[in-house]
Amino acid sequence: MNIRQNLRTFYTLILTQTFSQIGSRMTGLALGIYVYNQTGEATPLALVALFSFLPQALMSSVAGVLADRWDRRYVMVISDAGQALGTLILLGTFLTGSFSLPLLYAITLIQAVFGVFQGPAFQASMTMLVPDSQRDRANAIQQLTGPVAGVIAPAIAGVFYAAVGVNGVILFDLFTFIVAVVVVLLVRIPRPIQTEIGKAMQGSFLKEMLGGFRFLLERRTLFAVMLTMSLVNFLFSGATILFTPYLLARTGSEATMGILLAILDLGAIVGGIAIGVWGSGRFRIHLVMLGILFGSLLLALVGVSRTPLALGVTLFAMTLPMPMVNAIFMSLMQAKTPPDIQGRVFATIGQVAMLLIPLSYLVVGPLSDQVFEPAVGTPGWERVAPLVGESAGAGMGLIMVIAGVIVFGITALIYAIPRVRRLESELPDYTPETNAKTVSTGEFAAVTE
Repeated sequence: MNIRQNLRTFYTLILTQTFSQIGSRMTGLALGIYVYNQTGEATPLALVALFSFLPQALMSSVAGVLADRWDRRYVMVISDAGQALGTLILLGTFLTGSFSLPLLYAITLIQAVFGVFQGPAFQASMTMLVPDSQRDRANAIQQLTGPVAGVIAPAIAGVFYAAVGVNGVILFDLFTFIVAVVVVLLVRIPRPIQTEIGKAMQGSFLKEMLGGFRFLLERRTLFAVMLTMSLVNFLFSGATILFTPYLLARTGSEATMGILLAILDLGAIVGGIAIGVWGSGRFRIHLVMLGILFGSLLLALVGVSRTPLALGVTLFAMTLPMPMVNAIFMSLMQAKTPPDIQGRVFATIGQVAMLLIPLSYLVVGPLSDQVFEPAVGTPGWERVAPLVGESAGAGMGLIMVIAGVIVFGITALIYAIPRVRRLESELPDYTPETNAKTVSTGEFAAVTE
């Protein structure tokens, strides 16, 4: 396959992924509104998010090994088919009147187990389909799939929900999964040539699982950055999972909430387009760190905002750098990692980065429902009332302020380390020549301290 055909395959997969995510976002939004209206609590939504991320934190290494061992196209098909099965079961619970929160948690877990295989297989496939000179743009476009779905899904979900209820929304989601499976089966993704580093990682399943960790540990500055990202994600994700109940509480309107969520995703779209147009040059690690610093400040401002206008502005600005950070960091890692081990390495990166997110979802719901929201208006609250107010949602707003300030502080500290600022220049790009040199010395080309 030539470069043009490979790029056509990549963009076909991107369009399919976006279509599938629209269906999933529609179902998630419909279920989020349904569950919150039924319970009036944030904890069930946080638990759904917990079960969504738990397999990613525990099973990513397994997914990475299979993405490198098997045809990556079939790995993506299995992932989509398994998630479709979960959607079908969910539809059955509504049709039979047996829907319950424990069943929702179980179905979410099933879908997440299959979904964990999608990321490593897709990201590793991108390296085989897109030349390095176009990867910033390709990764930026890939980062747009979620935000585009987030803008389109609320409007479509509203129409579907009013016309055919939650069953119709879930049925449409099931259809998008079927389309995704068919399209992936029809395309062809080149297999990477095995490198000497890849051969050195071969062995038992456990050895291959640990290969991605070893690759990162050999690059200690990079591993330190990944551990920092894990803590940042813990704080950021715990706060952002409260967005649906927070916006409902602040505005008192489901329609306004939907518009604000669309604005949130619109910010990510603009950010993705910006990095796709201008690229990142040789300043990737600086843009990653500065993007996190900017986003953390805006998260704190979201917690302070109380009007729809202020919420819209801060949500838009907060998500603006997110696709830039993700796309640029992925381009950096694609340039530094041999193609035949990218499934394992990217799975490990995802696992380390997401390791603490399930814990944040487990903690933030009870903190909101039992500590911060009940504290609003009580003696002592007047100290923070000028910052976040005394109305419904103020407690969740204070959580966002605290999380944003801590994320800013942690990121500033890691960015102050000279080795981190020089990471991109000191960590060599992967080339066949680099690989040959590595074989002759018997070592990985690692950043050493």
